[in-house]
Amino acid sequence: MKQFFIICLLFLGITAFAQRPTVDELKTSKGSLKIQPVLHGSLVLTWDNKTIYVDPYGGAKAFKGLASPDLILITDIHPDHLDTATLNSIETGKAKFIVPQAVANMLPEKYKSKAVVLNNGQNITEKGILISAIPMYNLPEEPDSKHTKGRGNGYVLNLGGKMIYISGDTEDIPEMRSLKNIDVAFVCMNLPYTMDINQAASAVLEFKPVIVYPYHYRGKEGLSDTEAFKKLVNESNKTIDVRLRNWYPDYSK
Repeated sequence: MKQFFIICLLFLGITAFAQRPTVDELKTSKGSLKIQPVLHGSLVLTWDNKTIYVDPYGGAKAFKGLASPDLILITDIHPDHLDTATLNSIETGKAKFIVPQAVANMLPEKYKSKAVVLNNGQNITEKGILISAIPMYNLPEEPDSKHTKGRGNGYVLNLGGKMIYISGDTEDIPEMRSLKNIDVAFVCMNLPYTMDINQAASAVLEFKPVIVYPYHYRGKEGLSDTEAFKKLVNESNKTIDVRLRNWYPDYSK
C-alpha cells in the first residue's frame, strides 16, 4: 500500500510538470550547466550549486519544484520581466537581484536592499559569476520607443568558461551583432515589441553563437514562427545549433 502511495505521488509530480520543457545540460570547466526554459522570457540556470532566475514571470506554479534562486536577473521594467506578483510568490530570501537602475527604482521596498544596480556597459562578479550588462533597445532610436537605449539590460554571464547571452527585449542592435565567443544565446523575436525572425536570424548569423534558443516569441499576432527562424539560420550556417523549446507551457493544470 505504501509503495502504491509513493507511485501515485510520483505520477502526480510528473503530471504537474509535464508541460515544462525538459532541462538541457552543457559541460563547463566547473561542472554541468543546466538550462530550464520556464515561460516567455523567463528561464532558470543552475551551475556550481547556484540557481539563477532570469525575469521570473508566470506565478508560483511556473517555478514549482525548482530550487530557490541565489541570483535574480531582471532585464526591464515591463510586467513580463519585472513581475512583482511572481517575485512575491517565490522564495527570494537568499537571492541577490541584478537590475538596471530603472528596475531598481520600481522594485518593491522589501527587495531594494537585495538589489545591485548594473547599467549598460558595466560588469560585476556576484557569487563567483561574472555578469556583464549589454544594451537592449528598439531601432530606430526614438524617445517614445517601447525600449529606449540605456533603460534595460541584456546580460552576458560567464559560467565555467561558457559565455551565456540573454538578449532581453531588443532589436538586432550593433551591440548584439558585435558579440564574440558566445556559447549559448537566448534571442527574442516578437513584433511589435522587439524584432521579427528575419532580423533575429541575421543577427545570429553575424555573432555566431554555438547554441541559440529563440525565446520571448509571443507578440500581438500570436507566436513567431520559430521553425522558420531555424531554417533561416541553418540554411546559411549549419553549425549553429538552433534549439526549439516550448516557452509557453500551460501551468494552470
